[in-house]
Order: sequence, then C-alpha cells, then structure tokens
Amino acid sequence: MFVRALVTEHADHAELVAFADVNSARMDAHNRWLVELGHPAVPTYRAGDFVAMLEKERVDVVLVTTVDATHDEYIVAALHAGCDVITEKPMTVDAPRCRRILDAVAETGRQVTVAFNYRYNPLHEQLRRLLADGAVGEIGSVHFEWLLDVRHGADYFRRWHRDKASSGGLMVHKASHHFDLVNWWLDAEPVEVYAAGRLFFYGDEGRRHGYARDYDRAHDAPAAADDPFALRLAEHPRLRELYLDAEAEDGYQRDRNVFAPGVTIEDDMAVLARYSSGATMTYHLTAYAPWEGYRVMVNGSRGRLELEVVESDFVSPAAAGALKGAALHGDEAAAESGGATLTLRPFWEPPTVIPVEGHTRQGHGGADARMTRVLFGGAADPLHRAATARDGALALLTGLAANRCMETGEPVRVADLLPLP
Repeated sequence: MFVRALVTEHADHAELVAFADVNSARMDAHNRWLVELGHPAVPTYRAGDFVAMLEKERVDVVLVTTVDATHDEYIVAALHAGCDVITEKPMTVDAPRCRRILDAVAETGRQVTVAFNYRYNPLHEQLRRLLADGAVGEIGSVHFEWLLDVRHGADYFRRWHRDKASSGGLMVHKASHHFDLVNWWLDAEPVEVYAAGRLFFYGDEGRRHGYARDYDRAHDAPAAADDPFALRLAEHPRLRELYLDAEAEDGYQRDRNVFAPGVTIEDDMAVLARYSSGATMTYHLTAYAPWEGYRVMVNGSRGRLELEVVESDFVSPAAAGALKGAALHGDEAAAESGGATLTLRPFWEPPTVIPVEGHTRQGHGGADARMTRVLFGGAADPLHRAATARDGALALLTGLAANRCMETGEPVRVADLLPLP
C-alpha cells in the first residue's frame, strides 16, 4: 500500500529511492511489482547496510515497516543520520525502546510520525468533530468493543505476531490503534489501567474446542486441505512470492497452524482505563469472533453518541483460507456485507441517526488513501491526524500497562512505566 501510494498518486511530491530488508527475495518481489506499475526498480540493501543506504541514496524520510520489536533500531539510526521517520504502528513494543526513540527525537530535532491510519477514517474524523463540538457535552465514559473475525483474528496466530516478544501481543500490536483513537477523541492521556485477558481460543489452549488439525504449517500438509483456519499461500501469487519463494533465505513460515504450540499472546482481553480528563474507558478485544467490526459508545453530560461498524457480517467459506484486505491480496469480490451507523441520543429527545461521511469498506474505511495524502502528498491536516512520537508513546503505554496488569493482577499507573513530560 505504501509503495503503490508513493510511486503513483504522490509521485509528484515523493520519490521512492531504495529498499532495505533482511530478505532479498522479498525486495526482488517488490521491485517486480514496481516495474508492473511503470516505475523502475530501485536499489536494494541488506538490513545490515541500512545506515550506508541512508547516506548513499541521500534519504530524507525513512518508512519503517519491520517486525515491531525492531522498529526502534531503524527509527533511532535514521534520526541520528538526519532523516525524518514514518513508522508503522505500534511505534515499538516496550518502555525502554520507547524511551530510546523519544530520546533520539529530542537529541536530533528530527520528526517521527506514527502511521495510525484509523485517525484518517472519515467516520472517526466525524466522531472527533462531533465530540469537539459538544454533541454529548462533557465526556464521562467510553465503551469500545473490537471484534476480529476468525479469518482476520486467526492470522495473528499464524505469523510472528504470535510471539509477544516480537509484537507486544494484541494489546500493543492491534489495540494501539484503538487506544490512540480514544486519546485523540478525548484529547486526553491515559493515567491508570486495569486489564484481564487470556489465550482462550487459539494455540494449544484452544485445542479443546475441537477445531485443531494435526499439522505444523499449512503448505503441503494434507490435514490442512479443508481446514478453514489454514492460510493457503500457494493459491495467492503475491503471498507465494513474498513468503513461499522467500523461505529458503531466512526460514520464515507465514502459514503456521493457529493451534500449534508456542503462542504467547492473548486472544480475549478486557481493559478499564482512567484518563487525565477524568473520563474512563471500558475496552474489549476478541480475536475469534464470527463477524468483524466494532462498537464505540461515548456517554456525556448531554447524551450519548454511538458508532457501530460492521466490516464483514460473517466469514464465507471461500474466503476463510485467504487474508482480509482485497486491495493488497487481489480484487475478488467478498460475499460478506457490512455498513456503519452513527446515532446521537440526546437527553429528552428522540435519537438522531447521523448520515455517515465517506464510509467505504476498502482501505481501512477509506483511511489509507487519506493518510498517504497527508504523509506523502503534503495535504492539509486541520484535525492533527499525523501522530507524533509522543502520540505513539501514549497509545503504546495503554497496551503496556494492560500487559503488565495481566501479569501482576494489579492496576498500573502509566507514569510508573514511562514518565512523559
């Protein structure tokens, strides 16, 4: 998505100059796709030559899309080389790495932008404007429920995300999206967090539910042939190029059995957080739901605002062995349907269904294209959607505090993890 945006829609503002990666086969695949887009192939560098690449290619901005636990290595090196950085969320996976990034920003004066694309979703922008305009008055509480279906949710248990040391778990890797939205909507910071969670459905723990098949990875495994939880890499040309054809170089397997041993992340999590404004949030993330979407309910001194988004109302059998996201993984039509509803419920008045603005089921609700217009195309950003390193830290800290609480059973003060000025 980033590469396509750079070399097509925003080629007049930005130039893609090089790739760096731990796997040359994946870089070669991206260069083949660049040529298909009418763009010449770009130089490729091994990850160990990252700093040399910055100098040789005269890089201005680095886009970091590595495994989450390695973000800080490239962010800090780029900042000290005089570059600005755009990084995928989460900014990193623990407090020491976060402090390292914040210190490098302060030392170099360079800029880190965290690609929280959900800030750019038209629905989320609309919600922010309504709250800022006082639609519910002073905000007392937020309830936020996020459901990952058994196609999308399962995918975090097939790949490197299943290891909490690499991803921070779903409280960091996935929920940082949602915690950032709440920070942005409330214009407030998390103060204290309590959480409970467990691995309920996937991994060895989930075998008792009766869905597990006996194989380690899906490719060439007869037991995976009709498994709705198996990812069929060979059936998807781009996934084959990125993973099957690249395995010989680094051994990384993208299609692990979601019920295989070794999962160290949770799949069912609940959070209670208190904010600097005095508001509270209850949050729940379920990674094994039959449908995908979310509900946000904001309670205030003048009423209640409710947003419900159905991204897919079920998982069709035909789509179960593929990945969510037609824009990246092909343009096949999905059987599932969805939609969005935004309702304002003022005191002593009938509820009002507010027409939703610009909602689409493509590209994170239309957010991806809007984000790249700001990050790569120089578009105006009056809602301050471009998240700073400090914003990235605040979103991360809610998840880290939740993880700490799940370990200790005790509420966690965010400032005790990492004080921020």
